[in-house]
Amino acid sequence: MRVVKITAAFALLLAGLLLGGRAASGESSGGDESSGSAFQVWGTPANNGGGTVLFTGAIGDSGTAASANSNGQPDPNGNYELLVLQKGTILTNNTELNEDSNNPNRPPTTLNNKTCSATFVVTAPSPIVSGTGAYSGIHGSATITLSFALVFPLTNGKCSLNSNASPLAQYGSITGSGKVSLGD
Repeated sequence: MRVVKITAAFALLLAGLLLGGRAASGESSGGDESSGSAFQVWGTPANNGGGTVLFTGAIGDSGTAASANSNGQPDPNGNYELLVLQKGTILTNNTELNEDSNNPNRPPTTLNNKTCSATFVVTAPSPIVSGTGAYSGIHGSATITLSFALVFPLTNGKCSLNSNASPLAQYGSITGSGKVSLGD
């Protein structure tokens, strides 16, 4: 995943973020194959550009995620996410999610200058590109939400969220939901 330019801390969090894979909400298994079956995705970002991911619903699986290029090859600045799950892999296109989260002009979702704390929440579609193993022929999309909370130090009594700011504490999560069809 690309690095967000808002703050160094936020960049580190987002670099780990894009485990973002697939998700879809809703129903348990089954459903009309033409409309797809619902699933949910839950992720924990890591500062190294990867993280863990867990699927519930139509995809019951777990594994790791890594930023990749459109061919599924590892690329720390890639706009795609390769999800390496126990039953196969899923490649997702996170271009819109990355553009939204990496926008240097994007202000924090909330900011308290007195406590020097901020939140960043971004939601965007993440289409499924391809899969292997049990996910060969997979089609669908998810809406992914990246959520981060940060507390920065006060410098001379003032809050500064410049690119040199390092957080005192940080939290990140990835959630999403969508629909998926397995097979051709």
